[in-house]
Amino acid sequence: MSRPIDAVPAALPETFIPAGHEKRLMVTAGRASLDLGAKIADRLGVRLTDAGLKTFSDGEVYCRYQESIRGADLFIVQSICGSEREGLTVNDALVELLLMIHAAKHASAHRIVAVCPWYGYSRQDKKSAPREPISARLVAETLEVAGIDRMVTMDLHAGQMQGFFSRPVDHMTAMPILVQYVQDQLLPRHGELVIVAPDAGRVKLVRKFAQKVGAPYALLEKERPAQQVAEIGHVIGDVKDKVAVIVDDIIDTGGTLAVAAETVLDEGAREVYAVATHGIFSGRAYEILGQSPLSGIVVTDTVPLRAGAPPLIKQLTCADILTDTIRRIFTDDSVSEIFAGENQLF
Repeated sequence: MSRPIDAVPAALPETFIPAGHEKRLMVTAGRASLDLGAKIADRLGVRLTDAGLKTFSDGEVYCRYQESIRGADLFIVQSICGSEREGLTVNDALVELLLMIHAAKHASAHRIVAVCPWYGYSRQDKKSAPREPISARLVAETLEVAGIDRMVTMDLHAGQMQGFFSRPVDHMTAMPILVQYVQDQLLPRHGELVIVAPDAGRVKLVRKFAQKVGAPYALLEKERPAQQVAEIGHVIGDVKDKVAVIVDDIIDTGGTLAVAAETVLDEGAREVYAVATHGIFSGRAYEILGQSPLSGIVVTDTVPLRAGAPPLIKQLTCADILTDTIRRIFTDDSVSEIFAGENQLF
């Protein structure tokens, strides 16, 4: 017999939608960024989730989250870089990140956000010669296939790389941290500064940096005959009797930076400093930079420093910017407000 249309259905159980149900924020980190991930989790007031990472004797990487991540917004902190302390190469870090994403996807995480402060392979962003891959795009496509919903990164080598992704990309910058350091530490001690662009591709960034510091800027003319080889020509602009600050996004082998410092000093500068977001310092970088005429180098912790860094290298943390970014993504607030919309100008 059918039920009368005015009959009242039985009440749904109180647990149908739990009272006070809210989204969960969880932060985990790969072994290339354990220290940075711990700083971010501490600032967010959450515990760093253990991803159960290990490497088998044959070199294969294993991942198994040690607690449920079902329904959580999971932020995976992992720069695509090597870690001497953890015995990882850049390719190990990439595979580890892919496995962490894939495991989270199949563990029913609600949203998976890859936080890659240093985006490895970013310098291979175009075909510079026939028969080359566009490696930066391949990495982007691979991360999306693995299962990311969003990407957070810092100071890409070329901003256009955001177009390699079909998912949202939050492109952060560490330049405010470096500007603050120059204003607080170098300007009071040395007075008249000049901000130097290492090549034409960094002029836009350096112009904005110089405006923030309140100093003029100059340009180094550079040619690159081969990968990881650069030849400095001459300085365009006035550096005579000033303290020069070379601003770049990456310091890798250190050879280009050492030659640039010598060139600026030859043009009459009193001292030369360098600031950059990503301090990779591969190969003989420590030896080269330690013997260079640079008075100081400042980088951030997007990439962990290897042991044995010379005293002139100082590392600042980018954890505050990334923490604020994660909080805003989780609460669906504006991310661009962190920089008052100016992160696209750097």
